[in-house]
Amino acid sequence: MEQKSVETGKHNLDRRHPFSFVLSSSFISFVIYLLSGILITYIAFHFQETKNQNKQQLQQVKQIDQLQPQQTSMTRSVLKSFLAIEQSEGVGAKVRRSIGTGQMRNFLPFLMLDHFNVQPPAGFPDHPHHGQETITYITEGMMAHEDFTGSKGVLRPGDLQFMTAGKGIVHSEIPVDSGDGKSAIGLQLWVDLPENLKNCEPRYRDLRKEEIPEANPSDFLKIKVISGKSYGVESLQDLAYTPVHFYHFQTSKKGTVFEQYMPTDFNSFIYILKGSITINDKLYPQYSSIFFNTDSDIVKGASASEITEFAIIGGQILDQPVVQYGPFVETSKSKILEVIQNYQQGKNGFEKAPHWRSSISDGIEKKRANEFLEKDGLLE
Repeated sequence: MEQKSVETGKHNLDRRHPFSFVLSSSFISFVIYLLSGILITYIAFHFQETKNQNKQQLQQVKQIDQLQPQQTSMTRSVLKSFLAIEQSEGVGAKVRRSIGTGQMRNFLPFLMLDHFNVQPPAGFPDHPHHGQETITYITEGMMAHEDFTGSKGVLRPGDLQFMTAGKGIVHSEIPVDSGDGKSAIGLQLWVDLPENLKNCEPRYRDLRKEEIPEANPSDFLKIKVISGKSYGVESLQDLAYTPVHFYHFQTSKKGTVFEQYMPTDFNSFIYILKGSITINDKLYPQYSSIFFNTDSDIVKGASASEITEFAIIGGQILDQPVVQYGPFVETSKSKILEVIQNYQQGKNGFEKAPHWRSSISDGIEKKRANEFLEKDGLLE
């Protein structure tokens, strides 16, 4: 009885096992099917979500790219660098000259760069120009100007003046005496004119600080876009006949990286107004002039001090000879001799030169400078 019961139990157990196996297989298949469906749905949803995220990220990258300079895999290498040494110029004026010295005779289209510091009554009284353009940028103090065409005015901190000498002009540049002993400080750049424009009519274009847009790519980097385009911000156009890009960079944190797009047919350089910077791990102190090769379209570096200010300037290279005699610039010696003769004899652009004298050559006080500014609607 006990044995039978055991056999019966065994028999019953043997009969239940196949049935249990079938149920388990079906259930497992169902679960696998269900999980597969869920997994496929999840993968499809996740793929679509990832695709959307990638699309959003791509749009963000495109937006950033629109702000950033166009980049190549390289940055411009340094051709030459040196410190601008202070020297006397004009009447009692002090300048740190880089371009236009034995270190760098010219860097076409640039003929001269002066970082000037002029304290009244010093200045640059009546003097001529021919065959070039000058760009004057005031960073501190005020500078008055007047020329024999009747143009006159006052430049404040942040203002610029683009002057085309063309066939000939005589003008005067004198710091405003504010009574506080402060100097007029800034940069003056001489730019060559294309040969076919060397005898054009002279002209002035004052660019006021209110007209200069700023780029602010970070909390620690600000760029005054005087001429050209930086981080998506574009300047006014047609300020000079010779294409020139001019940017005033300011950083407020050590190690701030900067970069600037520059066309490969432009020569470019940096002049350091305050602080120091590094380029390719080399340190450049205040008053350094750094000239670049044209082996890339990106100028790049980083600030090496807490507060830095520097100008990045580029200009289209002119394929023409340069013959310079002081403020006269031509393409041959014979043309230079002709210009000198024209100036001495008061002809061919210099008709007013023999008898003209500026009203500011002996100095200009703040009261009169304010009259100039008020006339132009700029008195603050």
